[in-house]
Amino acid sequence: MTPAFAVNRKLNNIKKGRAKVINASKDVLLADRAKIADTYLERLTGLLNRKSLDKGEALILLPSNCIHSFFMRFSIDVLFLDKNNKIIAALPSFKPFRLSPVYFSASLVIELPEFTIQSTVSEVGDIIKIASS
Repeated sequence: MTPAFAVNRKLNNIKKGRAKVINASKDVLLADRAKIADTYLERLTGLLNRKSLDKGEALILLPSNCIHSFFMRFSIDVLFLDKNNKIIAALPSFKPFRLSPVYFSASLVIELPEFTIQSTVSEVGDIIKIASS
């Protein structure tokens, strides 16, 4: 079983609704209105049709180990998580019209409003919990 499928099974019960994203290492809420994008089309379009991402919102791309921000209108914070939901890379203030590096050990990506990483002091090595809201 690949790591993406293992993580996908864990999120199966919440993928139809909204989810909370919590930094369990810091005991801080990152988002209380996260949407899970687990189809090719949802992942491809991502936040392209949005004008902004409000505080408390997030997009979870599953599976994913690389993102683009082509044609986006705003900057975002990006977390790459491994199969154990540990942050393996953090890209604060990821600007429009960029392509991220490929993180081969990443199983999912969380896109957050800009400055969320800074304001929550989230960092590589932290464990993220994704739960139904």
